[in-house]
Amino acid sequence: MSLDAEKIKKLVAFKTKLEKRVEELESELDEQTLMLETINSILLEKGFKRAEITKTPAATEISTVKKEEMVQPPLQHEDANQLKTVTGEPLANMHINHDSLHVVIAEDKHFNINTPPFTQFLIERVLAKMQEKDSELARNGQLTPDKIFSYNILQENDKIHELVIKNFDTNRLRELESSIRWTLEKMYEKTKD
Repeated sequence: MSLDAEKIKKLVAFKTKLEKRVEELESELDEQTLMLETINSILLEKGFKRAEITKTPAATEISTVKKEEMVQPPLQHEDANQLKTVTGEPLANMHINHDSLHVVIAEDKHFNINTPPFTQFLIERVLAKMQEKDSELARNGQLTPDKIFSYNILQENDKIHELVIKNFDTNRLRELESSIRWTLEKMYEKTKD
C-alpha cells in the first residue's frame, strides 16, 4: 500500500470517528436541552423566571374599550382565584371556566400596558409563544384552527382592565397563572416606587 493510500485510509477512519462523535454530541445536546426546558418549566410553575428578557416580534390582540363596554366573565365559573403579591396585596381575580380564562385587574390597580415586564415577558415570551406553537400545530394538521390558543387584552387608553385567554390545557393553565401573577407583581412593584 502506498503512503498516500495509507494516509487516505487513516483520514477516512478519522472522519468516521468524527462523525460518530458529532452524533453523540448532538444527542447529548438534545438531552441537555430537554432537561433545561423541564427545569425552566418547573421553575416557572414555582413562580420563578429568569431576569433576562429578549425582544421577539409578536402579534397581539389588543382591544380598546370603555369601562362600561367591557365584557364581564360569565357568571358561572368552575374556578376563581385571586392573584396576590407575596405580601398578600390583591392584583387581579382569575376566573376559569371550561373554555376561557378571564384575568380581571383589581379595581385599585392601574397597570399600564407599557410597564415592563408586561409586553416583553407576558405577551412576547408567554402568550405569543403559546399562540405560535398552536399555529404551527394547525399548519401541520395536528390541531384544528378553532383550538388555537388565543388571547385578548381589554384596555382603556394604556390601562389594562382584563386579559381574556382561550384554548388552554391544564399544563398551560399552571404556566399562565404563574406567569401572570409574576408579571403583575413586578408591575405593582414598579408602580409603588
